[in-house]
Amino acid sequence: MRKYTAFGTAMLAAALMLNTGMAKAYEPGKPIPKKSINKHAIVEPNRMAWWSKARFGMFIHWGVYSVPAGVYEGEKVPGLGEWIMHDKKIPVDTYQAYAKDFNPTAYDPEKWVLMAKAAGIKYIVITTKHHDGFAMFDSKASDWNIVKRSPYHKDVIKMLADACRKYGMKLGFYYSQANDWNNAGGAAAGGHWDKKQDGSFDSYLDKVAIPQIKEILNNYGDVAELWWDVPTDMTKERAAKITPLLKDHPNIITNNRLGGGVEGDLETPEQYIPATGIPGRYWETCMTMNDTWGFKTYDDHWKSSKTLIRNLVDIASKGGNYLLNIGPKSTGEIPEPIVERLKDMGGWMKVNSEAIYGTTASPFRKLPWGRCTTKEMADGNTTLYLSVFNWPTNGELLVPGLKNQALSAKLLANGTSLKFKKVADGLSISVPSAALNEDATVIKLLIKGKPDVETVIPSANADGSFVLSPADADTKGGVQSEHTPPNLGYWTNAKATASWQIKITKAGTYVVEAPIGAVTEGNSFIIQVGNQSLKATAKATGNDGKYEVNRLGQIKIDKAGITNITVTPVAENWQHINMRDITFTPVN
Repeated sequence: MRKYTAFGTAMLAAALMLNTGMAKAYEPGKPIPKKSINKHAIVEPNRMAWWSKARFGMFIHWGVYSVPAGVYEGEKVPGLGEWIMHDKKIPVDTYQAYAKDFNPTAYDPEKWVLMAKAAGIKYIVITTKHHDGFAMFDSKASDWNIVKRSPYHKDVIKMLADACRKYGMKLGFYYSQANDWNNAGGAAAGGHWDKKQDGSFDSYLDKVAIPQIKEILNNYGDVAELWWDVPTDMTKERAAKITPLLKDHPNIITNNRLGGGVEGDLETPEQYIPATGIPGRYWETCMTMNDTWGFKTYDDHWKSSKTLIRNLVDIASKGGNYLLNIGPKSTGEIPEPIVERLKDMGGWMKVNSEAIYGTTASPFRKLPWGRCTTKEMADGNTTLYLSVFNWPTNGELLVPGLKNQALSAKLLANGTSLKFKKVADGLSISVPSAALNEDATVIKLLIKGKPDVETVIPSANADGSFVLSPADADTKGGVQSEHTPPNLGYWTNAKATASWQIKITKAGTYVVEAPIGAVTEGNSFIIQVGNQSLKATAKATGNDGKYEVNRLGQIKIDKAGITNITVTPVAENWQHINMRDITFTPVN
């Protein structure tokens, strides 16, 4: 996988700037907007439908790096297991010797596929070649591959493809197109420390990468998804050598990491869940179960099954897919903590998968007790799947802001009917005293028509003050709401905006303050409240992760009621800021 700094890299910022800012995510079964279609292909209008319905995929990072497994010369190497060659600047000959010990005699691809299916997983994406350049398939373009260099001498990708076909599992391929630390010339874009890495990057593309891409596209049956990674030095001209290879594969789905301005179909947030999804784009959060993608013997920092289940629900509620990683051992065995967690997820999915598969994003801005997914019914009504993380202690679950007439409510797990009533703040559902499942208990709520939800943020403080949270923002143009710490980040695009619709309880003049992290001086922006505006400039803190409270000035709010507040950069000198909560406090 790629590496990120704490607050993102220029590459990630560039990728997020591709966000079109449309109001809602694409829907299964609807034609794909032309801008997301590979211009070289004739595409079925519904080619993304299976992917949108799937919601749950498995990532597999497997290669020679699973032999050292995070240890080099007796030293535990910090960082990602698959980056050990790069991080320790291991000589080519030394690293390639690991292939002699890569002998996955315990590899059972049918067992892998059946384990994935039992967990509720609908598709698999496996590393055919990572940054170490080792092909996990029988490649004619380079002998640095599992068939020619390992004692196993078998094409594990072919074996997995056969198993996936047998059991109806869709299969996609990860391929590192622009970073290769072993094939000559490939390291020009991704680090260089050994004379054996010398060579032309363009020659590497022409003689290794492009031929290998042809091999994985043409030798293993239908490829559901092609997952590029780290587009270092991938210019428009270099990317243009690769995109024509897709012309004979019109239904393949590609991500946004090829480079050269190629958007692909999928945004790929890594190791985080966008707080508001990515409006207007398909997206797939890829995430590890512990701290690394490739296997490390000593990485025992496992996420709990509860966290993984709730991540899946959270991602589906925002209109995305969960690509959950496993890192097999060099023997082909799956570490037992992974097996246990996938079994737990499968147990939950066996009961509750209806709330995940084929669902669309939540109509609610925020739910205090959990998440919601939706399905439009054939008769025009809508099913809301309420996944409750924090079970109410008073026996009443409030669905805030819901205006629709409720037709029925029941526990998804056992079909028990629940009573409900309209209340001033929405709909109240009477629930049992205890949750059926502590990870997430699902209530299936059928409502009349399409969801009609009050999305206005109330200003609840008694003195009239209010706080604009990053998680409540409607964002356009690439700015993203991040969880840790809560902030509006990746704000590199001067056309990107964040806005809130809020119910003001008190007219008057307000002092406006916000903690902001800014590397450079001169990042100015305008806060617009109704017909009033305030221009402010963020202090430079030297690091976008170092926040200082900025007193931005005062602004007059003419009248109480529902008001839109928008933050827009001033294009001149705009570089990048991270902004946390914005506080409005009445003067006097």
